[in-house]
Amino acid sequence: MSKLAVVAAGGTGGHLFPAQALAETLAGRGWRIVLATDERGALYADKFPAEERLALSAATAKSGDPIGMLKAGLVVWQGMNQAKAAFKRLDPAVVVGFGGYPALPALLGALSQKRPTVIHEQNAVLGRVNRFLAPKVDAVACAFPTLELAKPAVKARAQVVGNPVRPPVRALYDVPYLPPEVQLRILVTGGSQGARLLSELIPEAVAKLPEEMRGRLKVFQQARPESMEGARKIYRNAMVDCEVAPFFRDMAGYLRQAHLVIGRAGASTCTELAVAGRPSILVPLKIAADDHQRFNAKLLEDAGAAAVCLEDELTVDAMAGALNALLKDPERLARMAAGARSVAKPNAAEELADLVEKTAR
Repeated sequence: MSKLAVVAAGGTGGHLFPAQALAETLAGRGWRIVLATDERGALYADKFPAEERLALSAATAKSGDPIGMLKAGLVVWQGMNQAKAAFKRLDPAVVVGFGGYPALPALLGALSQKRPTVIHEQNAVLGRVNRFLAPKVDAVACAFPTLELAKPAVKARAQVVGNPVRPPVRALYDVPYLPPEVQLRILVTGGSQGARLLSELIPEAVAKLPEEMRGRLKVFQQARPESMEGARKIYRNAMVDCEVAPFFRDMAGYLRQAHLVIGRAGASTCTELAVAGRPSILVPLKIAADDHQRFNAKLLEDAGAAAVCLEDELTVDAMAGALNALLKDPERLARMAAGARSVAKPNAAEELADLVEKTAR
């Protein structure tokens, strides 16, 4: 019988995608996979390569809400007992968690049975659940070389493997960046949270660019549905060629042709920019937990790959000035692209799978 790994991840793409990439890599090496998630995550895991899905009870609460924390603790306790019963039946060789409260019951169940455990942190800041688990598990993997809020002992043993990216994005690592010559192509991504700001501010900033530059622009912009028509109108009045949609399915294709990317600083965005080798202007989401997007962006900023605009300092004029400075300097864009690629970890899924196999029984 081949070995079995339990992969524990929540219902958001930020947690589920790297978990799925690991599962696919392990499956390719002959492993059997079981997904442990909460009831919500089970609804979005139809493409997850697992022979079985464990829907474990899980809950979270704000730290200043003692009653809510007690209720959440009881739910997690129930989920842990569900996990323990399932593990006695499945006998996994390793349990891997990807942070977020839906992963907690599975990891607690594994720890109580002294099974090999691994956690992976997608952001540059160690999340609350992973902070709790890190001192207890056998191995800690992380995406960024900085691991803010982690204890020194955890930092010392954390292995930087990166964040797995989708195969079409991974393929861009081998595609050279070509600076703009005539047409200037900008890709604007919104992110799932706080997208309204970019949906409404970027078109106004682009409209303030010099007329000659606007005539050379092609803007591909993700926008909230209620902001799409307003964005299109501003671009039309500014004589800017644009494509505005709520979602771009072929993100790798848009990244391939982009000379500059504007977006939030989620872990997946920063990872894909590095692997694709694309210069960027990043606007970290101010309300992100522990300000983790600002720390994510710092990796690219320190590599000379990104200009970072904080929300408190962001205005239409400030964004227009940043755009103008970059778009009129193709040599700087090329240096930024090289800087992005210099911090890329294109083989993250394989490196994480290596660590999991090393840790497994």
